Amino acid sequence: MLNRLFTLVLLGLFLVGSFLCSPVQAADLENGKKLFNKNCAQCHRGGMNVVIKDKNLSQEALEKYDMFSVEAIAYQITNGKNAMPAFGRRLKPDQIEDVANYVYSQAQSGW
Repeated sequence: MLNRLFTLVLLGLFLVGSFLCSPVQAADLENGKKLFNKNCAQCHRGGMNVVIKDKNLSQEALEKYDMFSVEAIAYQITNGKNAMPAFGRRLKPDQIEDVANYVYSQAQSGW
């Protein structure tokens, strides 16, 4: 009986913790915004793309190119692709996570 109660308590804590620490909430969106403005806004101001207009940072475009997840955005920031440079050596992993979450959040809200 005690083991079952302990298991239920642990499960409850896990579920509550998972809910409270969703990817966007766990990230520092203000830091992500600052890093975005410093490193990304030259090409992506307001979620646009000055190099390839169709590949902007709107939710619609990110979904179209299978990029609408924090993980996919973080991968792109880290490794770059085509005209986009890689930032994996310039930014720390937690900074990339902040930028990815900021981009994801902004895309959801329409920039």
